[in-house]
Amino acid sequence: MGSVEKVVGVKKVEQDPETWDHSMPLPGDIIEGIAATAADSSFMQAKGWSELTLVVARIIGRADCVWLKVRRGECSVKIPVCIVQQNRSHLQKRVKIRAACDEKHVAVLSELTVEECTELQEMSRRVVNMESARGFNQMPLQYDWRLKVRTYLPDSRSTVISSIFFMPLPGEGRIEPTIIRTMAWFSAAVSGGIPIVFVNIQTEQIIPLERRNATRKQNSISVFQFVQGVRLWFLPGVAEVPIDLIPEPGEPRFGLDIRRTEEGFFCVYSVTSGTAAGRAGLGQLFEQANRTGHLLVISRLEGKSLMPSTVSSEGLIYCCDNAEIKETLSSAMERMDAVQLHFMSWPNHRSHSSPPPAFGAAALLPPS
Repeated sequence: MGSVEKVVGVKKVEQDPETWDHSMPLPGDIIEGIAATAADSSFMQAKGWSELTLVVARIIGRADCVWLKVRRGECSVKIPVCIVQQNRSHLQKRVKIRAACDEKHVAVLSELTVEECTELQEMSRRVVNMESARGFNQMPLQYDWRLKVRTYLPDSRSTVISSIFFMPLPGEGRIEPTIIRTMAWFSAAVSGGIPIVFVNIQTEQIIPLERRNATRKQNSISVFQFVQGVRLWFLPGVAEVPIDLIPEPGEPRFGLDIRRTEEGFFCVYSVTSGTAAGRAGLGQLFEQANRTGHLLVISRLEGKSLMPSTVSSEGLIYCCDNAEIKETLSSAMERMDAVQLHFMSWPNHRSHSSPPPAFGAAALLPPS
């Protein structure tokens, strides 16, 4: 086998990536030369590790700031840097430099393969381009959040939109299999009668659990430590209908049977007439759902979401504990306390009495 080409490059930067710009040494930069000035004729070649350490040893103590000629992609760039003082013995292992414009931007030089530098440069390019795409400078603007929440989210505990995150299964090296499982879950839920509406799907970078401790010790970010997960955003039908269950003295239960579906949603499977659930109109909502082929799904209990939230790398769906939900209802009944449930609804799902204010996708439509 032929030897792998080694170059001297920036291995990592010990600073928040949000502060990077093109004038700084960036991960993946390949060192081509060092000079005391920016003139082309003054650059000393430092493409190999031995050349670099020799030049750095000569410069240390004689110049506060030097110029590096680095290769980024197809271009050569000159950037001013300062050599971080180290013992000569340390120069045999690694060299640190910092940006002349920011003393906190410290970069570590090391021997890398060209392929490693290419991947690191791609990471740097994404970070710097994101920074440069922000546009005009921002200014702070005061905003009355409490008023807006009370006005536009009638239940101030509601986020309206929900999401579920899918971890890749072992061996899923590409994102497509994870997306396929995500959409299979969504399609199965809708086909089974869950009235949810697709909003968006996105990929997210995550650090596998077994690598997090090593990442913390290194205090750096490596593109090799991330895997891709998928997040699906959805709405509870086009609205959420709040229903208050108010018990009367002597009643042993609220009068609704709750079960969990395979996809992790909680549905009403029966309603007993003459109970708190029957008086609140759940019987009519249950019948309407059955006629239209939908399930009567509970989205929240006492303001807390009952939506499934995560699918693990073992394929397990993480959702609320059925026993805990039943215990919450039983405890409220023992105290004779009213409880509030929110139900996913289509526009024709309303209670028999004066309809409570529904909010969700319907409430997010622009005024006519």
